[in-house]
Amino acid sequence: MIETSILIPTKNGGQEFEQCLRRVYSQTGVGPFEVIVIDSGSTDATLEIAAHYPVRIEHIASKDFHHARTRNLLSSLAKGDFLVFLSQDAVPANDTWLVSLLDSFNDPSIGAAYGRQLPKPGATTERHHVFAALYGESRLVKRPGDGSKLGYKYYHFSSVNAAIRNKVWQTTRFPEDLKVFEDVGIAKRILESGWSIAYEPRAAVYHSHNLTGVDTFKRYFDIGVIYQRLGIWNKHAGQSVRREGWHAFRNTLTRTLRQDGVSGPGSLILANIGKYIAVQLGRHERHLPLIVKKKLSLHALFD
Repeated sequence: MIETSILIPTKNGGQEFEQCLRRVYSQTGVGPFEVIVIDSGSTDATLEIAAHYPVRIEHIASKDFHHARTRNLLSSLAKGDFLVFLSQDAVPANDTWLVSLLDSFNDPSIGAAYGRQLPKPGATTERHHVFAALYGESRLVKRPGDGSKLGYKYYHFSSVNAAIRNKVWQTTRFPEDLKVFEDVGIAKRILESGWSIAYEPRAAVYHSHNLTGVDTFKRYFDIGVIYQRLGIWNKHAGQSVRREGWHAFRNTLTRTLRQDGVSGPGSLILANIGKYIAVQLGRHERHLPLIVKKKLSLHALFD
């Protein structure tokens, strides 16, 4: 009997995908699990790497890849009671990653869980700061009605490293009207269905991407757009962003004044100001000309 299905979308995953699979198959303390890979046109050694492991490989055309739709397809192929979503370049940090992630489901009120993301070697200072804010060391259970307490973090959920009860996925599913941030979309559906979501820091993976300043601005513009479309940018979310933004600004400014030059902390101040402006532009995108919105969106939300 298969209790757990590990679902991995791939395209040109390279050696990080090999590291990911090696760590997946080194997990201890769990029963039998299946791994399903759905590849969207790899031209490197991704499929050869997968063939060295007992994984089920499915194929879709590159043009058919869609973050939500592809994850729904993967889920429909799964046999397990628990669906574990993992990015091809997310490398479990230890051999108890999986059991730690699944431990959350000992609580029958938990519908989904997500784990910690640790910056990879070479990650920028900006990534370290973001991950420290979103993926701390303390476990957290987000229950329906906690929105006023948790602010913007209430709906945070990442399919880079997450698990959902199969029966919960069947009644919520990833929203296919979203091109990106499908994980935030399903988190909203899960919480509004009366289920809780757990954050488990012991279930850690190494995963990060360094973005240019321009791409970071565009990504946060898209965050503003999607959060506004989902109707989750309420007063509590706004207040928590302003509160944590001011706290980060004050701490960074203090470090800057103690150092010579501003290339480190000073650049973070500018980055945080840029993110705030980008989110606000995204929230109010309806007032912007279409040509401007196309240029500001990282994920082509307006094409």
